[in-house]
Amino acid sequence: MKKLFFHIPAIVLCTTLTLVSCNTSKSANTNLPIDIADRPADEDSQKYEQAQLDRLKASIESEVSGEKCTDASQWAFAPMGSKACGGPQQYIAYPKKIEATFLPRVNEYTDKVKAFNEKYNITSDCMMIEPPTSLKCVNGKIRLITPDNN
Repeated sequence: MKKLFFHIPAIVLCTTLTLVSCNTSKSANTNLPIDIADRPADEDSQKYEQAQLDRLKASIESEVSGEKCTDASQWAFAPMGSKACGGPQQYIAYPKKIEATFLPRVNEYTDKVKAFNEKYNITSDCMMIEPPTSLKCVNGKIRLITPDNN
């Protein structure tokens, strides 16, 4: 009989602790994200802003990459981006027929890069990018001709 009184409370105690520990482990993880990719973006981080700039640049470049070149006189070029020391990062060619919508996007990108450089104290190589001397159609694609690749 003594053994029975000792075993019953021990069994009840173990069962209670098991049930309580199972419930707390279920509710403890409710505040954690399921995956790291589900974590909200830190919109004030340098990496995030650089990714936004890269997306905008890719969008601008893809807009003209699909255009077929048959007559170079129907194309123009513009400076794009901004080096920390000043001057453009590159030049981009575009068909004159989309100039009204294209140039504002290029200018927006350039302004954002300039602001990014100032905000994060970005440094660059300070080498001046020479503007193209002319444009040429090669196999249906536009090519910028610079003094060093004539």
